[in-house]
Amino acid sequence: MKTSGSIIAEKIRKTGKSGELSIRSENLPTWCPGCGYFGIHQGMNQAIQTLKIPHHEIVMVSGIGCAGRYPFFVNTYGFHSAHGRTLPVATGIKMANPKLTVFAVGGDGDGLGIGGGHLPHMARKDINVNYILFDNSIYGLTKGQPSPTSMVGFKTKASPYGNEPAPLNGTLMALAYGASFVARLFAGDAKGIAAVLEQAIQHPGFSFLHIYSSCVTFDKQYKTWDFLNKNVHPTADGYDTSNHKDAINGVLEDDYTTGIIYWKKNA
Repeated sequence: MKTSGSIIAEKIRKTGKSGELSIRSENLPTWCPGCGYFGIHQGMNQAIQTLKIPHHEIVMVSGIGCAGRYPFFVNTYGFHSAHGRTLPVATGIKMANPKLTVFAVGGDGDGLGIGGGHLPHMARKDINVNYILFDNSIYGLTKGQPSPTSMVGFKTKASPYGNEPAPLNGTLMALAYGASFVARLFAGDAKGIAAVLEQAIQHPGFSFLHIYSSCVTFDKQYKTWDFLNKNVHPTADGYDTSNHKDAINGVLEDDYTTGIIYWKKNA
């Protein structure tokens, strides 16, 4: 069913009048049509606007990859750092000015590959930074090589016989390292991302948000939209986010539960 032009025009008018888009810069995202990063972008913007955080008090830090240009797409301060170095840079910024709201954004290769050594220390020090891991399980910017979270058997030009190593589990790693706020989310649910991120921003320690996304250009086999839509599901009613042991066991048993997985509220 098609939506009429007048309805679309009215929605655009209301959105513009609301100021909702003021967080966006004049630079349009350069991701492929259908990329899950658009959903993450929308969720992040919505959370920031809902909390009414002054844009000049926000810093977005990125590394290298498809998420690397993220600071260019938002009307905040930003730092486009080196590959895998988002967390050290974000730490320095937060230490220099604790009043700032600091986000570190990056992909699975940037955060769990070359930058993977920084995550345990960020978690154990519990530095008040929000780390958003855009996980599409592939190196998309360099045209489709297996990443640290690619599934076994995944075939690409760089792995014509199928990917052999077992994938890393970013959520499990963050829990094992002692992160005080851990969530796993889905790029197809922008409202869900916004709702959890609002809580993460207000958490006084390190927040780790692991967001599953799809690479529509280079992954037609595994982490597709159809696959994710069929498999992701929210935590069960009554789920206790304060139980660290249950959180670890739950992640070991189910790769696709989404929501706040663990929250140490006295952090």
